[in-house]
Amino acid sequence: MLQTFFGEEPYVMLKKSDKALVGNDRFEGFCIDLLKELASILGFTYEIRLVPDGKYGSQDDKGQWNGMIKELMEHRADLAVAPLTITYLREKVVDFSKPFMSMGISILYRKPNTTNNGFFSFLNPMTPDIWVYILLAYLGVSCVLFVIARFSPYEWYDAHPCNPGSDVVENNFTLLNSFWFGVGSLMQQGSELMPKALSTRIIGGIWWFFTLIIISSYTANLAAFLTVERMESPVDSADDIAKQTKIEYGVVKDGATMSFFKKSKVSTFEKMWAFMSSKQSTSLVKSIEDGIQRVLKSDYALLMESTTIDYITQRNCNLTQVGGVIDSKGYGIGTPMGSPYRDKVTIAILSILEDGRLHMLKEKWWSGSSCLDEERREKAGPMGIQNLGGIFIVLASGLVLSVFVAIAEFIYKLRKTAKREQVDIILMNLIQDC
Repeated sequence: MLQTFFGEEPYVMLKKSDKALVGNDRFEGFCIDLLKELASILGFTYEIRLVPDGKYGSQDDKGQWNGMIKELMEHRADLAVAPLTITYLREKVVDFSKPFMSMGISILYRKPNTTNNGFFSFLNPMTPDIWVYILLAYLGVSCVLFVIARFSPYEWYDAHPCNPGSDVVENNFTLLNSFWFGVGSLMQQGSELMPKALSTRIIGGIWWFFTLIIISSYTANLAAFLTVERMESPVDSADDIAKQTKIEYGVVKDGATMSFFKKSKVSTFEKMWAFMSSKQSTSLVKSIEDGIQRVLKSDYALLMESTTIDYITQRNCNLTQVGGVIDSKGYGIGTPMGSPYRDKVTIAILSILEDGRLHMLKEKWWSGSSCLDEERREKAGPMGIQNLGGIFIVLASGLVLSVFVAIAEFIYKLRKTAKREQVDIILMNLIQDC
């Protein structure tokens, strides 16, 4: 059985080897592995050769076909195993198996340049609600510290310790000093004010812990935001492409994508084809590789099959897929019209599709992306309440605890003072009796 192939990564590629390879051993790729599976199921042998003119197959104005379709029509090949799109026109002249892969047309475009994040981009590591909660937490802690410091007897001290008869007492935590203590801790600079009572120390300690977590989280996420380049794409869909003329776009010449736009009756696609056909010398490319180079080196977008775009963008981090898929199509294995192989190949494809082998083949040739880590880094986003909500709960719990401790301090001091005064009264009575 004679197989005709079209060389395109990752479907059919020349195998790299130090040894001279001949025959079928020269090739590797998804379609080669697919053919091996089919041969194993159906029990046939095969000879591989590439299509002479390097084309998939399209019909010219005179109704003549080229590429792989012509090879099948003239019975120079028994099977065409390639990313050969099943179309209405092709189905009229050759037979196709059931699709072994589904896809649609999408847009390949280079990743846009970085954009200025603005003067206030330093606020990006956290969501606006987190900034509001931090401000409210600061105000709340400062006010609670002021009240607890006034309430706790252990925060008051003798203003004139050298004068035993002085009744003047002072407290360091005035309202302004309480706010200053909070700012100093939040800015990681501290202050000259140090709490003395257990209740105020609990407030100070829990606030220091809160600021440690907030500052550490902010610093880590800020570094991620500064590392990640923020991108803005000038186009997001086929409609955007059609509405502008600054970005040139095109398709692979004589391919299924070109045929789709050429035959489409949708106004957007008709407009796009009118643009491409008016600039055929620059809009249409000879091969996918030529199109990729055009995309990388100029302001050009290539319309092509989404599965191939997926493979390309996983290996070239400067390229990306823009928007979703335009239509829905499938790749099938072509056979000459009326060939007995079509039904057998279809049954074999359904077999390896159902048992997962076809999926494993795709994973084998599409995986191994060098851009996955970069994509993960680009997903860095601002931290919200779902990330930092716990630390606010801890802070609130600490403030509640400090209130109970302050009440306990007040009661303890009150009872201690009452006992001392009671002892003093007893001593005074004894002295008077004597």
